[in-house]
Amino acid sequence: MKLRLLSRCTYALLVAMLFSSVASAEVLKIMVNDMIHPITQEYIERALAEAHRNHDQAVLIELDTPGGLLDSTRNIIEKISSSPVPVIIYVAPSGHRAASAGFFILESADIAAMAPGTNTGAAHPVSSNGDDIKGTMKEKAENDAAALMRSVVSKRGRNVDAAESAVRQSKSFTEQEALSQKLIDYVADNEQDLFKQIQGKPFKRFEGQTMTLDLVGQKVRPFDMTLRQRILSPIVNPNVAFLLLIIGAFGIYFEFNHPGAVIPGTAGVILILLAAFALNILPTRFTALGLIIASFALFALEAKYATHGILGIGGIITMTMGALLLVDSPMPEMRVHLFTALAASIPFGIITIFLMNIALKARANKVVTGEQGLIGEIGVVQTALTPSGKVFVHGELWNAVAAAEIPVGQSVVVRRIDGLELQVDPLPTSQQQTAATVAL
Repeated sequence: MKLRLLSRCTYALLVAMLFSSVASAEVLKIMVNDMIHPITQEYIERALAEAHRNHDQAVLIELDTPGGLLDSTRNIIEKISSSPVPVIIYVAPSGHRAASAGFFILESADIAAMAPGTNTGAAHPVSSNGDDIKGTMKEKAENDAAALMRSVVSKRGRNVDAAESAVRQSKSFTEQEALSQKLIDYVADNEQDLFKQIQGKPFKRFEGQTMTLDLVGQKVRPFDMTLRQRILSPIVNPNVAFLLLIIGAFGIYFEFNHPGAVIPGTAGVILILLAAFALNILPTRFTALGLIIASFALFALEAKYATHGILGIGGIITMTMGALLLVDSPMPEMRVHLFTALAASIPFGIITIFLMNIALKARANKVVTGEQGLIGEIGVVQTALTPSGKVFVHGELWNAVAAAEIPVGQSVVVRRIDGLELQVDPLPTSQQQTAATVAL
């Protein structure tokens, strides 16, 4: 009897815990408003893992992206497809888009939705410089992207032909066009409107299971990036990475020309390390890095040989080309912009040539201070050198010694310094008058 009562109490407790868990389930929300790259991928993966750990009802991804890297896109699709928690992707707010890689991610969602005034599509593969691919490579790239699209869309029960046209014909769709062609499931003004439309309606998961969701009135819990991700996400932008590289190089150059300044050199090393991190993540062309390094050499040669700007202009052109070719991506948004390249290359080239020219001139100038500054200077004998005596040089009276006797008033030239004594020679007669004027 007691055993039966204990088992009933245990059962009731388990049922209460189960209902409590369901009742407390929330919707985890993240906002992706950046290009698709490894940091974005990491952020989405963390959110899906967090939702699974907390037994959330769904993950809501508010998406706004021009596209991104194919490898990161594939990995995100894989994580969404295998997520035990349903994933809702909502393209918002109005005026924004889920283009290129964003279209693939949108179609991978359990529930795909868009806000009024948004668009999606334009997923045609292009070459690394943004041009159309030609010949056999075009066919291979199109077929590969189209196969990925078909595999994603068919599992969600959406319009395969319309989705494939975004790959093969670069078609884009407004929210109403996407809805009418069954590329998305809902058009909603906001997330609460979306939850009301979803309420109780069945949808198909990737493995074929049919589910329904009850999200009306459920708490929406924001899930933010970590501090590390917030710092690194902007750095992965190719324009930012290039600027960090150039500013860092300038800081180190400044430190070499002004030893002991410390701050420019330290900041330069940090900026270059951050740029190296970003370029390691991005598909970087190392030939382009070679062009940027070559531009530094051209700036140095311009300062040394004064070619009237020819080498300097060559350095600016080389740095600009290196910047434009730095990231191997088919998307304009994932490459260094021409404006950024010129805005960094021209001022950097001018400032570098100017500073290097000053440094080279300073090194070439005759030393005019200290003991070395006295060598070659002209003085006047104050007491006869027989062979030692005193001479007046640089406004000072010095002990001096000569190889032969030199009378008072004759000009001499300093040949070397031995402690506090100068070794001098008589000045040639042809220079005596000039020397006398200088002495006066």
